[in-house]
Amino acid sequence: MIFQSPFRGGASVPHRKQTAERATTVMPVPPKVIIPLLQHTGVICDPKVQKGDFVKVGQILGDSEKLMAVPIHSSVSGKVTNVDLMLWAGGIQVTSVEIETDGKQELAPGLVPPVVRSKEDFLAAVRASGLVGLGGAGFPTHVKLAPPAGKTIDTLIINAAECEPYITSDYREILENTESIVAGVQAVATHLGLSRILIGIEDNKPKAVEVLKKAFSGDPKVRVLPLRTRYPQGAEKMLIWATARRAVGVGKLPSDVGVIVLNVTTASFLGKYLKTGLPLIKKRVTVAGGCVKEPQNLEVLIGTPLADVFNFAGGFVEEPRKVIMGGPMMGVAQHSLETSVVKHTNALLVLPASEGQSPAASACIRCGRCLTACPMGLAPLMLNRSALNNDAEILERYEVMACIECGSCAFVCPSKIQLVQGIRLGKTQVRLAEAKKKAQAAQPTTGARA
Repeated sequence: MIFQSPFRGGASVPHRKQTAERATTVMPVPPKVIIPLLQHTGVICDPKVQKGDFVKVGQILGDSEKLMAVPIHSSVSGKVTNVDLMLWAGGIQVTSVEIETDGKQELAPGLVPPVVRSKEDFLAAVRASGLVGLGGAGFPTHVKLAPPAGKTIDTLIINAAECEPYITSDYREILENTESIVAGVQAVATHLGLSRILIGIEDNKPKAVEVLKKAFSGDPKVRVLPLRTRYPQGAEKMLIWATARRAVGVGKLPSDVGVIVLNVTTASFLGKYLKTGLPLIKKRVTVAGGCVKEPQNLEVLIGTPLADVFNFAGGFVEEPRKVIMGGPMMGVAQHSLETSVVKHTNALLVLPASEGQSPAASACIRCGRCLTACPMGLAPLMLNRSALNNDAEILERYEVMACIECGSCAFVCPSKIQLVQGIRLGKTQVRLAEAKKKAQAAQPTTGARA
């Protein structure tokens, strides 16, 4: 039975999940890795190694005492050849550690399963593992599992929707590592005292639905909910509404409605870490798109340059127009194949001109499709125009910060207006306006003239 609890808006996007039945292939150790010290939502880590050091698998390369940070571990053994700033997607420069691998893959000392006797032990173990949200957001998991005082959590939602086209990494996790998923879910429920677990998964994955139902059949706390396939079903607020019928308001978090949401691969990794003590050093990545010779799912060491990944997948059958880390709807275009796989990389797409070339925009025809498609009930065209006019006041009034940047509005727009780019610009304008107000408020006032 399909759980009928749809959200408003959204879009019917093509699936293109040709790699769904391709079992995961383990990619060999690359000649070098480049590991950025910012792979999560939050603050950059301080380097704990320097050029010339020899490191081992699982050794900490960077960490910070600040809350919104998690340690970064080496995925290989070898020699540190550089620690320097490197340009990454989005135009940001991040301190990165380059390691020349020795092929030995020697483990760092002390990598043993954590001893967990309390909730505090559990949260400390989650942080020590380097775990972040593996569905693409990269939010520190230990922070998500420790909501602010006064927030009562009663429900854990596991996000297995994987609603973006092409991506099948979570799907393969369900089929290949079911026991780890069960172990991770049970660990979270036990240590956080949760009595209800809802697993949301789109109904275009019937095999995975049956695998999950069988795996959790003996646990009355768990419900596996097949959901109507519609993008962006995997977005946090949409999933919470679809599974638990709880609405997360603008500026609010899942914890405000008593919910924690974890990606299914995040839960699975947690199950593995509690058993082995091996931190987050590798990731399953769907490699696909019209330019890829051999589309497949690969287990890749974190820090592996994109060029090495694509070479392993047979190279390109034609000149790429666009390389995207993530899905085609919310992924980030890459400026260089020298950038590398990071913790929350779930897909690498290489698109030819026929798929990756942005069509020329034309004038708005006032059809209202963007209004209908927006799952947050916003006015995308108004937000875009206000951004082009640099009107922060109107942007705030129309709640630009509530946009989840899913791209549904741009996908359905017959005029091909780049609405998401405009809205991102608008968010920057609002942040700058707020910073200016704070700076002005902080300035000392001058006394009135006599």
